[in-house]
Amino acid sequence: MERDKKESRSVSRRTFIKRATIGTSVILITGWISCSPIRRFIAGKFEEAEASYKNKFEPQSWFEITASNEVLLFSPKVEMGQGVFTGLAQLAAEELGVEMDQIKVKNASTDKHPTDPRGTGNSDSIAGLYTPLRQLAAKMRMMLVANAALILNVPIEKLTVEKGIISGEGKSISFGDIVAKAKEWHIPKDVKLKERKDFKIIGKAIPRVDLLPKVMGAPMYGMDVSMPGMLYGAVVRADKIDAKLQSADTSLAEKMPGVIKVVVEYDFVGVVAKTYTQAHNAKNAIKAKWKVNKVWQQQEIRDKVKVGQGKAFVIQKEGNAEKVLNKENTLTTEYTTPIGAHAQIEPNGAVVHVTKDKTIIKMSTQVVKITCEEVAKRLGISTDKVVLEATFLGGGFGRRLHTPNAVQAAVMSRAVGKPVHVFFDRQQEFQHDTFRPPTHHVLKGSLTPEGIIKALEHNVSSGDVAFGSPMLPGYAETVLGADLGAWRGGMIMYEGIENYQAISWRVNLPFATSWWRGLGLLANTFAIESFLDELANKAGKDPVQFRLAHIKNDDRGNKLKGVIEAAAQKAKWGQALPEGRAQGFAACVDVNTPVAQIAEVSIEKGQIKVHKVTCAIDPGLVVNPDGVRAQCEGAIIMGMSAALKEKMEIVDGAVTPTIYGPYKMAMMRDAPKEIDVVLLESDGIPTGVGEPPIGPIAAAIANAVFKLTGQRLRDIPLKLA
Repeated sequence: MERDKKESRSVSRRTFIKRATIGTSVILITGWISCSPIRRFIAGKFEEAEASYKNKFEPQSWFEITASNEVLLFSPKVEMGQGVFTGLAQLAAEELGVEMDQIKVKNASTDKHPTDPRGTGNSDSIAGLYTPLRQLAAKMRMMLVANAALILNVPIEKLTVEKGIISGEGKSISFGDIVAKAKEWHIPKDVKLKERKDFKIIGKAIPRVDLLPKVMGAPMYGMDVSMPGMLYGAVVRADKIDAKLQSADTSLAEKMPGVIKVVVEYDFVGVVAKTYTQAHNAKNAIKAKWKVNKVWQQQEIRDKVKVGQGKAFVIQKEGNAEKVLNKENTLTTEYTTPIGAHAQIEPNGAVVHVTKDKTIIKMSTQVVKITCEEVAKRLGISTDKVVLEATFLGGGFGRRLHTPNAVQAAVMSRAVGKPVHVFFDRQQEFQHDTFRPPTHHVLKGSLTPEGIIKALEHNVSSGDVAFGSPMLPGYAETVLGADLGAWRGGMIMYEGIENYQAISWRVNLPFATSWWRGLGLLANTFAIESFLDELANKAGKDPVQFRLAHIKNDDRGNKLKGVIEAAAQKAKWGQALPEGRAQGFAACVDVNTPVAQIAEVSIEKGQIKVHKVTCAIDPGLVVNPDGVRAQCEGAIIMGMSAALKEKMEIVDGAVTPTIYGPYKMAMMRDAPKEIDVVLLESDGIPTGVGEPPIGPIAAAIANAVFKLTGQRLRDIPLKLA
C-alpha cells in the first residue's frame, strides 16, 4: 500500500497506536500436495512452526495513557492462568520506558482494541508477540519523545525516558501530560529495539500483575458477569453421544415459575427465566426426543481406535524403516490412552445482549474473533456490530476454543430483548466436553549388535483434534490428510537413527474430540518415550545415555541434549536413592522447546507415588523466570493427573462420569513434594512454554515404575497389576 512507503504517518490523538495481527497464510494446492512426500514436508513445518505476527497500521489501539501517567495495555491474548498478562506487560514496559507498577493490562474489546485472529493457544502468546509488541511499545515511546521535543523545545537527541518521564536540558514532562497537550502524532516506520544486554525488565522474575484481584476474589470471570435487567438461560442437551434433536414438548416448562420464554431452534431448545435455578428447573421439565444413531459401548470405541482401522498417513520418514523392521529381532509393543476431559473449574457459558444496533458478548473464550464471526452469522448481522469483551478464564486448556454457547446465548437474548446469562451445568460440561481423543499406539524397533537403534516406527491411531475446528480452513482435511493435532509429539525426535518413520491413523469417532493441552503431545510422548526405555533395556544401556547416542549434532539436537544432560545432572541420575524409590526419564520437543523430565517414584499401598520431578527446559529467551517455572509446574501436575487418575468411558451410549469425584483427578496430596525446574536459555526469541512440559511426565513415571517393579505399564491411567 502507498502508506507503507512513507517514513511516518499522521493520525489523530485517539488513534496513534496500531495493532499486530498474525500472518499465517499457506499456499496449498490440493492436486500438487496430495503426494505423501509433500504431506510429510508440511507436517514437519507444522511441527517446527513458530507464531508470526505482522504489524499493521489500524485504528484500534493497543495502549492508552491516563492523566495520572498510567499506561493501559489492551491484550488480544486472554489470561487463563498462564501469566500472559505479566509477560506482555514486561515486554511493553521494557521498550516504553516505564516501571511495571505503571502499566496495567486489560482484556481487549473487539470494537476498539486489537483482535487476535488466531486465538490464545498453541503456546504462542509470548513467543508470537515478543517482537511485535516490543516494536509497538518502542514506536509509542518515539512518538511521545517527538511530541515532548516540540512541547519542551528541546532537541530529540537530548531527551531521555525513564519511569514514564521524558527529560532533557533541565526540563521534563510526563507521558500523561504529553498526551493531553499533543495535537498530532506521527508513527515512525522503523524503530530500534533494545539489545538483550540492556534489558532491565525482560528476564526478571516479576510478580503476577493479576495476583491481587485473584487473591481478593474480584469478579473477573465469565460467570461473574452481570448486566442490568439480565435474565438466565439454560439449554437442553442430550444425555447420550451420537444423538440429534428430533422434537421437544415444552408445554410444562412454559408454565413453570419465573419462565420468560422457551426458545425452540432447529439445533437447540433453551429456556429463559428470571433466575438460574428457575431456568435449569424448566430445562429439566422439557421432554426432548432424540434420534440416537447407535448406543455405543466402551469396547466398541477401543476397537474403533486401533492401528489399522483408520486411514494411514506417513507424516515422517527417513531411510527405510519398514524394510529393516520386517526382518527378525524386531521389538513390537502397544500403548493406549483413554478419553480425557478438560475438567476446568469454570463451565462454558456466555452473557450476551442483542440490541438493534449492537450485540455485546462477555465471556471466557480463547477465540475472540471466531466467536464474533459465528454470532454475527447466526444473527444475520455484520461482524462489526458484534462486540466481544473477553473476561479472565477459569481454566482453558483448549476447551474454550469451541464457542457455540455464545451463539445460543445470542439467539436467546434476541428472543427476549434482554441480556441473557447462559452456562452449562456441571453434568453438561462433562457430557458435552470436546474431549482429548483416545489413542492406540504400535511401536516397532530393532537394534544392532552394539545396542544402537537400527530402525524405529511409531504408529498412532486417534480421533481428530484439529480437524473440524473453525480454527482450521475447510480444505485442511483434504490437503493434510492426517490431523496435525493428533500427531503432535508423534514424530521421532531422535534424528540420529538411520531408519525411522511415523504414521498417523485417522479415526472418525461418534463424539466430539478437539483441542486439549498439548493436543496429542501427552499420549504420543508417553508411547514413544516408554518404548525408548524398552529398547534401552533390551540393549542393556542406561536410558539417558541411550537417548543421547541417537541425537544429531545440530542446533536442534544440541538443545535437546542440553536439557537431557541438565535434568540428569540436577536430579543426580544414577546415584543412590532412598530405599523403595526409582527414577524414570523422558523427554520431548514441542513448538521448538525441548523438555526433559525425571520422575522419582515409590509404591505405597499398591499405588504409584511421585515424590519429585526434575524438569529441564530450554524455551529460548525467558521473559519471566517465575512464569516459566509456574507453567512447568502446572503442566507437570496436569500431566500427572492424566497419567495416574483421569479416564472417561462410554457406557450405554453416555459419557461417564459427569461430575467431580467419580471423575478421578490428582489432589493436593498427590502432588510431588518437590518440582525442580532448570531453565536453560538459548539465543533468539522466546519459544512456547505452556504445553511442552506436559509431554514427558507420563512416560517418566511409567519408566520409573518399570525400574522399581519390573512391570511395564502401557496403558493410561497407569495401574499396577
